[in-house]
Amino acid sequence: MLRFTDSLTGQKTEFTPRDPGKASVYWCGPTVYDAPHLGHARSTLAFDVLVRYLKWSGYDVTSASNITDIDDKIINRAAAEGTTEPELAQRFEEVFVSEMDRLNILHPDHRPRATEYIDQMIAVISDLVSRDMAYATDSGVYYAINNLDGYGALAKQDLEQLRENAGARVEVDNDKNDPLDFALWKAAKEGEPTWDSPWGPGRPGWHIECVAMALDLLGEDFDIHGGGDDLMFPHHENERAECLGCGRPFARTWVHNGMVQVGSEKMSKSLGNFQTLAELLDNWDPRALRLLVLQTHYRKTMEITEVTLTTAAAALDRLDAFTRRMETADLPDLPSDPTIVERFRSAMDEDLGTAGALAAIFDAVRDANRALDAEDHDSAAALTAAALELTSALGLELGDQARPDQGDRAEIDALVAARSAAKEAKDYDLADQIRKELTGLGIVLEDSTTGTTWHRS
Repeated sequence: MLRFTDSLTGQKTEFTPRDPGKASVYWCGPTVYDAPHLGHARSTLAFDVLVRYLKWSGYDVTSASNITDIDDKIINRAAAEGTTEPELAQRFEEVFVSEMDRLNILHPDHRPRATEYIDQMIAVISDLVSRDMAYATDSGVYYAINNLDGYGALAKQDLEQLRENAGARVEVDNDKNDPLDFALWKAAKEGEPTWDSPWGPGRPGWHIECVAMALDLLGEDFDIHGGGDDLMFPHHENERAECLGCGRPFARTWVHNGMVQVGSEKMSKSLGNFQTLAELLDNWDPRALRLLVLQTHYRKTMEITEVTLTTAAAALDRLDAFTRRMETADLPDLPSDPTIVERFRSAMDEDLGTAGALAAIFDAVRDANRALDAEDHDSAAALTAAALELTSALGLELGDQARPDQGDRAEIDALVAARSAAKEAKDYDLADQIRKELTGLGIVLEDSTTGTTWHRS
C-alpha cells in the first residue's frame, strides 16, 4: 500500500488516485532568471524519483512541471543585461533543462510556460472576482483572504499568526484590504511586459500561474502537487486558496521536499554558500549526486559537502564494480529475486523511503557477489537482476555505459580479450604491453578467478 505524507494534514495517507490505475503529478519548476542551483537539483530529483516509482509500480503517469518565464527577477535581470525578458527566460530555461538532463531527469509530459497561459489565468481571476473572492484596485487585482474559510491550513497557521510572521514576504500596498491579500493581476508599469485584461493592461501574479496550468493540463482534483517546502507559504497556500475560491477541488495530496544545506547552513546567496549545479556536476559524477539525494529521505533537510559527495561516489564505485563483474560472469537470464523486490517495494511504499530501498539493493549486491564466489550462478543472476532493475527504477544507471563520452567500448573489450588470450598462451610480454596500452587509455584492469573486468580511472 503506497502512502505519502500529505503536507496539508501532516498525516501519511494511502495513495488513492482520482482515476484508477493512473496518476497525475504537478510540481513547481524554476523561475528562469539564473542558472539552476543545488536546491533545484534536490527538488527535481525528488519528483523524478516519485514519478519513476509510480511508473515502476504500474501507474499510467501524467506529469507536469512549469517554467515561470515572467517575474520581477526576470524583468530586473533583462533590464540589467540590456536584453528582453523572453530572450533571457529562453536562455536560462535551456540551461535548466540541460543540467537536468545531466542528472538523468525524466522530462515531464508537460513543461508549460507561464506566458502561454495568460488567457487561462484571466479566466480564473474573472471567476474569483465574480464570486467576491477578489477585488480590483488601481495597482491590480487582489485575492481577499478573509473571504476563504481555512486560509492558512497548508501553512498550519491562523490569519493572525500569518500576519505576524509574514514580514517581508507580504507586499506592502495601501490599496489592499488586508496585508495578506495577494496579487492575482499586477497593473502595468512603464518598461514592463503587459497583456490586456478586463482590469486594464498588466501581468499575472506569481501564484495564479500554477493554478491555471495545473487545472488545464491535469484537471480538477488531480493527485499530487508538490515542490520544495519553502513554497508551502505563500506560494502553495495561495494556489490552494485560488482554486478553492473558485469552488473547484485542487490537489488531493501535497508533497514537499526538504531544503539543501551546504556546510550545515541553508543554501542561499546571502550566506555566500550558493553553488550552481553546473559547478558541482563539472567536478563530480552526476550519479553521485543522485545517490546522495536517495540516501536522505525527501522530506528531510540534506547536506551536500565534499565529504558526503565523496562517500556517495565511493558507494557508486562499488555498484559500478559489481555491475562490471556480473557483466562478465556469463550468468543465466533469470527474473529478479522476489525477496529483494519486495523489500524495495515495502520501503518505497512507505512515503518513498529511498534509504531503505537502497539498503535492499546493496544487500542484493553483497549477496550476489558471495553467490558468484560460491559459483551459485542462479542465485547470483536473480540477485543481480533485482539490483539492476531497482537501481534503474530510481534513475541510477550503472556501469561504464552510464557515463558520457566513453569512446569505443568494443575496441577496449577487444584489447582486454587479447591480453587474456596472451596470458593464457603464457605470452606475458604481450600481456604487459597490452596492459600498458590500456593504462594509457585511462583503463584500470581488475583480474579475478572469474576473469578480467575493466573500468575507467
